[in-house]
Amino acid sequence: MRREKTIILLSVEEFKAQILSWSQQFEEVVWLDSNKCLHSNSSYDTILAVNAFTGIQTDTLNGFNKLKEYQETTKDWVFGYLSYDLKNDIESLSSQNFDGLNFPDLYFFQPQKLFLFKDNNLTVKYLNCVSDEIESDLEDISSFSEIPQYNISNKIKIESRLSKATYIEKVKSMLSHIQRGDIYEANFCQEFYATAQLNPLQTYFSLNSITKTPFASFVKNKNHFLLSSSPERYIKNEASFITSQPIKGTTRRSKNSNEDEKLKYALENDQKERSENIMIVDLVRNDLSKIAKKGTVKVTNLCEIHSFKQVHHMISTIVAEALPTVSPVDVIAATFPMGSMTGAPKISAMKIIEALEETKRGVYSGAVGYFSPDGDFDFNVVIRSILYNAANSYISFSVGSAITSKSIPEKEYEECLVKAKAMRSVLEN
Repeated sequence: MRREKTIILLSVEEFKAQILSWSQQFEEVVWLDSNKCLHSNSSYDTILAVNAFTGIQTDTLNGFNKLKEYQETTKDWVFGYLSYDLKNDIESLSSQNFDGLNFPDLYFFQPQKLFLFKDNNLTVKYLNCVSDEIESDLEDISSFSEIPQYNISNKIKIESRLSKATYIEKVKSMLSHIQRGDIYEANFCQEFYATAQLNPLQTYFSLNSITKTPFASFVKNKNHFLLSSSPERYIKNEASFITSQPIKGTTRRSKNSNEDEKLKYALENDQKERSENIMIVDLVRNDLSKIAKKGTVKVTNLCEIHSFKQVHHMISTIVAEALPTVSPVDVIAATFPMGSMTGAPKISAMKIIEALEETKRGVYSGAVGYFSPDGDFDFNVVIRSILYNAANSYISFSVGSAITSKSIPEKEYEECLVKAKAMRSVLEN
């Protein structure tokens, strides 16, 4: 049983900064923040989970079975991430590319200390605590004096794993696969990296301040850090009602309002971008049909334009009602990796991705989220994210775009640079 206390916060944003700074004393941290974006439609505005009571950390071998056993045995709140390479646990695939980060493929923990934000209310749920521990911690948090710096100076030199010329040649190779009929679409990604020391928390504060996305997250697992400004939901379950919201279609924002509206209108009416989105919608519908009641898989919003601080995105929403016989982890295994980060057909796309990309994706294009005690869950897609291994000072972020028959390699490269802008700016400035 968890001891519980609810309080009303006078200044939510100030308290959020204090509590995330306070959380850094623990080796295990998961922070999920909707930034009050209406698009998130999340059960909570913000969640903080810290201090593992139990946990699971494993490679891809039987990863989903191990997670299923852990989730069903724990029957409590558990938080963590799934790496993209868990594809190898579902299909006969492999990941042989370079990995400078060396994160575990799967990592979840049952937090001793849990904080749930909704509007001005904070609900605290502690496991195995002494009688006055909640009150003592709240007092410590409120007096926490470390003030986050949003305009930090990292001055880190970022290198690209691929030159522009090499990137273009690889996209041309992928287009050859499309012309032969091997695939219709594939998400091709490239890594940017550096070797340098980083202040993960201050960098996250800086990244979040310029993006304010609905599925932001900060994850700490000892020396491994994820700083994410993700705009994309992978999958959510609430009382067996499943929602997936893939993003396909991106354009930059403009400070000029007239130009910004033109960019938005152009994206909405771009037939290439719409075809990318619709192909992934069909893939997600197919994935959900494996675990859904017959006739419940529906597209409720198709190719809607959503505006974020730095980009406009085209987002679709697919819903379904899960069969009563499937477990929460079964739902995720049936739909993983998310279609927006793979392509169609899914398995063929993942094989070609592995052959053409030069870096193991790892947590990038995986998912971060949680399971609740009653089996509800909510996971983002790990994009627009900085990954950092403090043990070897390796910093990495990756970006990608969907390649279809209508793709122009040079334009795909420019789209990658637009997506990389926020991460690059907080690391290099």
